Amino acid sequence: MAWDDGLTAYNFGPNHPLAPVRVELTMALCREFGVFDAPGMSFTGVEAASDELLKLIHDPGYIEAVKRAGETLEPDEAFCLGTPDNPVFPQMHEASALVAGASVAAARTVWNGEAEHGANIAGGLHHAMPNHAWGFCVYNDASLAIAWLLEQGAKRVAYVDVDVHHGDGVQRMFYGDPRVLTVSLHESPLTLFPGTGRPGEIGEGAAEGYSVNVALPAGTDDARWLRAFDATVPPLLREFQPEVLVTQQGSDTHALDPLANLTLSVDGQRRTYRVLHQLAKETAGGRWVVLGGGGYELVQVVPRAWTHLLAEAAGIEIDPGAETPAEWREFVRTRTGQVAPLYMTDGRDHEFAAFDDGFDPDDAVDRAIQATRKAVFPSHGIDPSL
Repeated sequence: MAWDDGLTAYNFGPNHPLAPVRVELTMALCREFGVFDAPGMSFTGVEAASDELLKLIHDPGYIEAVKRAGETLEPDEAFCLGTPDNPVFPQMHEASALVAGASVAAARTVWNGEAEHGANIAGGLHHAMPNHAWGFCVYNDASLAIAWLLEQGAKRVAYVDVDVHHGDGVQRMFYGDPRVLTVSLHESPLTLFPGTGRPGEIGEGAAEGYSVNVALPAGTDDARWLRAFDATVPPLLREFQPEVLVTQQGSDTHALDPLANLTLSVDGQRRTYRVLHQLAKETAGGRWVVLGGGGYELVQVVPRAWTHLLAEAAGIEIDPGAETPAEWREFVRTRTGQVAPLYMTDGRDHEFAAFDDGFDPDDAVDRAIQATRKAVFPSHGIDPSL
């Protein structure tokens, strides 16, 4: 796992939704459950991404603007710096480059065979664009990790994004590159930022069919979300056969998240982690790069969800009925003033009916699934009707 205490310096201020305390609480909960003591688990040192590395995906002028804004603390509207979503803060470049470097470090451990799985739970800043900040994201660490893998000679990299928001920045950067399959499941652009991610956004040129978007209606719950995931992600990964699977694991699909409108539980999210782990083993030789992402219910959701995620990557299982440790609950109280959750999941049923058992044209989720399958499956030689 790529980690440095400096990763929590990516901090837009005390009133911003993307609060680094969520990462602190996750790391503390993982320690209480012994996740970091699992056999084969180790920490990888992190270095900030150099300018040359950042230039794989970001314009030089934008990098200079980020440096300048972090020194002067003056807004730069041309680069979307100093907006309510992306306030400027001291040493913004250094903090953002460290997050980016951590994701590359996670990818490097996997590519070099030092570990099957690599993780940067502080990463997943999937909205940042080549030439401007966007949606709480300054540098796009997910895209940088993928671009680095391609520079090393990777011929097929799959990116699966389960954040409630569309992974627009990653899609943008690889929209014409058939070496990269990007799959994003997210709330419909009709009801949520960034307003993109429709099923017709399928890539261009030789990469037509390699941008995949499943746009789900507000209110989608565990059973319906898992049905959509099962109907799209496994068949595409099995056909694409990536050399590395990179996943963005935003936990803001949860019903308690204050910025979005899906209604998943920690139980449904936990099942997704298990399936992605299995798919990494089945399709990518076990090579799995795990990144964080969104998640704005800082106490009740993010720490529990991501502790299950990192436990899954570490090869251990936390009993879904387990109580949260008393020491951690006290740390939550002293650190945030809030009351911590008592149990590690929400106790929900996360079973679902497979899409291939029958399409319901009156169901909005089924229509979203069908629209995506019709848009991209033929490009991969998959029958969308099966």
